Amino acid sequence: MRSPTIVNLTDQTGRKRHLVLRLDAAAAIPLYEQVRAQLSVMVAVGHLEPGSRLPTVRDLASQVELAPGTVARTYRELERDGVVEGRGRSGTFVVDEPPHSEPIRERQERVQAAANRFAFELRQLGVSIETAHAAIDEAVIELADSEPNPVSPPP
Repeated sequence: MRSPTIVNLTDQTGRKRHLVLRLDAAAAIPLYEQVRAQLSVMVAVGHLEPGSRLPTVRDLASQVELAPGTVARTYRELERDGVVEGRGRSGTFVVDEPPHSEPIRERQERVQAAANRFAFELRQLGVSIETAHAAIDEAVIELADSEPNPVSPPP
């Protein structure tokens, strides 16, 4: 079994991100399918957000030590599943509304509801806007630092 492999990529905002792939060459599941399944889950849970550009076939193949044909098949399967779309020389991107993912509107509503709860609690405490911003900034940094390989924070 291979140890986890960290794949580097740049998200749509230009920030460096990391994906963790765990591949087992001895497993009965083909390697392309292991990569496909893990990337699909990352899209479904929001770690790979709509519009995210995946590494090129050659780059991903090099990082995870697979043949480029294996990665190309992974991307073809993901495209067939409606998870990503190839845009020629521009690359391969997560689609705007991936199947099996939380719809963007619902996710935005959940984010807004969480922000409203946070603002209400801070108002109850009599906290200034500056203190509130500092608290959320610190919490986000602590959360990011506690994750071994953060991919991207939810929108």
